[in-house]
Amino acid sequence: MASRAQEVSLLGLCDGEIDSKKHRCSYLTNKVGGRPDWPPGIAARSPRCGRCRVPLVHVVQVYCPVDTSPHHRNLHVFACPGAECSGRSECWAVLRSQCLEAEVRTPGPPAPAQEAPMRVTDWCDTADDWGMGGEEDNDGWGGGAKQNTPVKEETGVPEAAGGETDVSSRLCDLSLGDSQEDVTAFCPFFISVVEETDVCGEDGDLEHAQELLREYERREGVAVGELEGSGGGGDEKYEKTGARHGDAVFSRFMKMISVCPQQILRYCRGGKPLFISEPPSNVAQLVPACGSCGGSRTFELQLMPALVSLLQGERGGAGVELEFGTVLVYTCADSCWTSRSDSAVEEFCFVQTDPDQQLFV
Repeated sequence: MASRAQEVSLLGLCDGEIDSKKHRCSYLTNKVGGRPDWPPGIAARSPRCGRCRVPLVHVVQVYCPVDTSPHHRNLHVFACPGAECSGRSECWAVLRSQCLEAEVRTPGPPAPAQEAPMRVTDWCDTADDWGMGGEEDNDGWGGGAKQNTPVKEETGVPEAAGGETDVSSRLCDLSLGDSQEDVTAFCPFFISVVEETDVCGEDGDLEHAQELLREYERREGVAVGELEGSGGGGDEKYEKTGARHGDAVFSRFMKMISVCPQQILRYCRGGKPLFISEPPSNVAQLVPACGSCGGSRTFELQLMPALVSLLQGERGGAGVELEFGTVLVYTCADSCWTSRSDSAVEEFCFVQTDPDQQLFV
């Protein structure tokens, strides 16, 4: 079921490393890296690179229920760790999975809750979710952002066993020879959520953003203009001739993220993406229809440059390094889901690197 376009962008921020001895994650957890936590009844998937065929590494897990739907809903983003692959769209994969509340209530005693030493946004009574705003219905899913509150250790939900699943997608072949434990993993971090308007309203952050913006203007020889709320009127003035790559789009990207340079993810389902370089004029045609229902796809989220520095191998592992400017994720506008389905749906993403290079599928 479709959700109305979200009016406010949500920003994801790193909120502390996940210690497996203290914290237990589930599909309700927003996180960077680690192993994917699949909703109940969803078969584990191990997608492979469309270029070199090696198993992809889990990059981000986002819990993002749609306000008009009774389903729990997750997006999992994967990428190839190869040096020649991470800047290519065919070397990434996005899987969407959903389940009903009735499917979650499985027997068994819950794990004891313990207070964890970090803070996340409390989107609903039990989870840190990327709610879509509006009235609190559907058992509390889709509530607006609240003040950060201490997170409790979340009760783990048993993962469905990975079986031999037939996959028609080119990107998402199920790896039968490799278990999830054999696949390289990034060190896991919690993601906390704030509204972009809240960040822009803080004078201290705005002053810091202006300083970063002025530094960027001096370094690149481009006048971007004052940020909104700074007393400069908010006018955007681009001097293309002096900018690196002559790219006004890149200048706008820098201006937008300078308000909160530590953002690792932007979420705005049904909104507009923030391009790092000039998109093709036919960008709408480049986004294919949903492979499940044939309907249109809509923009939902994008990964930001600050995420790159967080992506380190677990236990000091080497050889895992991603390079990208931004990764834009498009999902089914209706968030279609087949009753009793046990297989995640592949969605679409493409990668922009720097203003000189765009690599689309």
